Order: sequence, then C-alpha cells, then structure tokens
Amino acid sequence: MLAWALAAALAAPPAAWTRVEPTHGFDLFSTAEEVSAGKQAAADVEKQLPVLPDSDPLAKYVQALGAKLTAHAPGEKWPYNFHVVSQKEINAFALPGGPIFVNLGTIQAAENESELAGVMAHEISHVVQRHSTRAATKQAEAQLPLAVLGSFLGKGLGGQLAALGIEFGVGSYFLRNSRQAEKEADLLGTDIMYDTGYDPKAMARFFEIIKQKYPSQAPQFLSDHPDPGNRIVYVDAEIATLPHKQYTTTSEQFAQARQRAQGMKAYTGDEIAQMQKQQPQGGGGGAAGGVLPAKETQEFKHSAYTISYPSNWQVYGDSNSAVTIAPQEGVTQDAVAYGVIISGFSPEKPNSLGDATRELIAQLKQGNPDMREIGHDQDLKVNGVEAKSVDLVNTSPIKDAQGKAQRERDWLVTLPMKDGRVLYAVFISPDSDYGKMRPAFENMVRSLKLR
Repeated sequence: MLAWALAAALAAPPAAWTRVEPTHGFDLFSTAEEVSAGKQAAADVEKQLPVLPDSDPLAKYVQALGAKLTAHAPGEKWPYNFHVVSQKEINAFALPGGPIFVNLGTIQAAENESELAGVMAHEISHVVQRHSTRAATKQAEAQLPLAVLGSFLGKGLGGQLAALGIEFGVGSYFLRNSRQAEKEADLLGTDIMYDTGYDPKAMARFFEIIKQKYPSQAPQFLSDHPDPGNRIVYVDAEIATLPHKQYTTTSEQFAQARQRAQGMKAYTGDEIAQMQKQQPQGGGGGAAGGVLPAKETQEFKHSAYTISYPSNWQVYGDSNSAVTIAPQEGVTQDAVAYGVIISGFSPEKPNSLGDATRELIAQLKQGNPDMREIGHDQDLKVNGVEAKSVDLVNTSPIKDAQGKAQRERDWLVTLPMKDGRVLYAVFISPDSDYGKMRPAFENMVRSLKLR
C-alpha cells in the first residue's frame, strides 16, 4: 500500500507540488493603504512622464494583455491597471497596489507577444509580492524604533512615511528592486505566463536581448531590475517542473500594436528630463496653467472630417468653416499660441500632395515672415490616408519676462481631399512647451478621419 502511494505521488503532475508561491514579509501597509499609495504615485507619474491616454489603441492593447495575465496572478486581487509611456528606453515598472507602466520602447523592441507578456508578468509579480512596500517597511524599520512604527498603523501611514522621505514615484528607490526580488518576480512570472498560455522562456530570453542590445552600458531596465545571475538557468528549472503544453507565441493584435508603436514618437529619458525642467513663461499662462491638454477627449464633426481633441479645449468655428481648436488661455493677442488651426487649401496647380504642401508652406510664409522649415517633409499615414508632415519654427505671440518674443514650434500635417483640395492642420506651441503638447497633438492626428 505504501509503495503504491509513493508511486502515485511521483506520477502526480509536478505543478501540484512545485508551484511557486508568493513570498511574505512584514509590511506596514494595509492593502487599502497600498492601493492608495499606488494611486497617488500613478497620478504623479502621469504629471511627469508622457503617458498615452487610456483611450489610445496601443494603451488598450496593453490593457487587454494585462487583463489576460492578471487573471492568473495568485494572491491578493489588486486593482491592476496598465499604461504606456512614450519613452524610447526599454523599461517597465510597477507601483504599489496595481498600476503598471510599460515604455513604448519595450513594445518596439519585443519580437513577439510572449516577450512583451514576459515583461508584464514580471511586473505583475512585483505587485503580487508587494516588493515596493516591503522595501519601504524595511527602510522605516531602520529609521524608527518598532514601538513608533506600531503607532503608525491606522493613523495616516502614508503621510508619516513621506516625512521619512519614503515615497513611490518616478525614480523612487523603492521601485529599484533587489536581486532577490528580481528572482522572485522571474519565478512567479514564469508560472503566470505558463498559466496564461505563453512560452515562459520568452521572459528570460527578452532580458538577454536587452543585455545584448546594450553591451557597453547599463540600460535603464537593468538598472531598475538588476540581473540576479543565471536567470535562464533557474527559469528553465522552474519550467521543467510544469507539464508540457503548447504555447501561444504571438498574435495578430500584437503585430498591429507593434506596427503602431514603431510609427509613434518615443522620447528619450534626457528629453523627458528636459521637459520636466522647462518652466512655462509669458502671458499665455503656460502649460502649467489652463492650456495643458486633458487626457479625456471629445469629438468634433466637421463637414469634411472628424477629429478628437482634449476635453478642456474649445472649438472656434463651425462644421463648414476653418476651425481653431485651442484652450481658452492659448489664444492671445488675436493669435493662437497653443492649439491647432484646421482648414482647406486649393493649390493653383493640382499635382502631388508634396507639391501642394510646398505651395501651402510658401503661402503660410507670406503671412508669417519669420516662419521656416526644419528638415524636410516626411510621409505619414493618417487612418490609411497618405499624408505629409512638416516641422516649422516661427515667432510666438507669447513674450518672455524681458518682453522678448519666444520661439514657436509648428507642426504641419496635410491630407488630400476628394475634391482636389488639401486639408491641413497646423499644431502650435511655444518651443519651450512643445514636448508637453506633442503627445496630445499626435493623438489628434491619429483620430483625424476624412469624410
């Protein structure tokens, strides 16, 4: 009887007795406090980084992939939510209680859906393991006696820890994981990928791709996620304990998302840091005033097109006229300092879109003698329609503290219309705020549809 029982145990599926379980440790944060801390940190991230609107198709794809993975995440059912940062460097990070951010560069670099799923499963595992708040707890323990720590419980823990310099946000020490935390996230992420149907080896493989892509420097991802060593070895060992099955490698949705990502502007970390340092100036209120575009959008229906725009901006014009879409504070001295002007243009000699665009620019320069082009026009596709993109500089109606006119950045986009005319949109911002406005401008272009 004993021999039979032993044989049955050995024949049982390995996953029944080797499944990775979340680790535990002393944590000052209750689950409610952890969720609250994560929400606050996420709000700060969205103020500091160029985060795509949740309504963006790429963001929706990442949200859907995240939902598939979190359905198999063990432990506490955190309110997971997923976001895309328009940043070039390969990276992703998780905040306490569920918010997860994936850089655009990560999606661009992934060769299939399994690799992207691996990065996201790894971040989900950091949330499951409560790595950030457990690290914060250790820091608090090192700074205060246990009796004092005990008095924090249920009495505004977040504010008390903030007073100790403990917070969760961009660049936070508590989002930089230890090698032990990385190994725990790798192993738990392996099981999440397996249960969701993705090849778990893709996670370790993608980390190796990152190391090969940056052989002479430490990329941001490996700075925040230090290599525990032997990553492929211990991931393979964990996979060996799981019953063999067929895996999903990629999907048509991933192919479409990656193609979209490849065509999107991704800012470098240095560019984002420079944006954060720039302070809006002048009489127009600046991007910190009432001009910063809201993430929420609403649609304007013109007789020639439809376009979505930030909900805190206004439409000047009607469905049959030239239109300006701008924040109220963005219109100054009878000129547009922030916003977009959309109109039609009839070239004298209808020819190619490129020729019509150059003719339009020549006409715009007549009324704007300081306007000049930066580089050359570029081909663009707007909802399947061939388009042209041209970057320009001009003089802004906004003046600096010394009364000197600021430099303006203008982005011209042209599309051919069925009647031979050209629809054009000029997106306008002072150069100092252009980096903050560009993501909203790009979202408006992506929403533009000819009728």
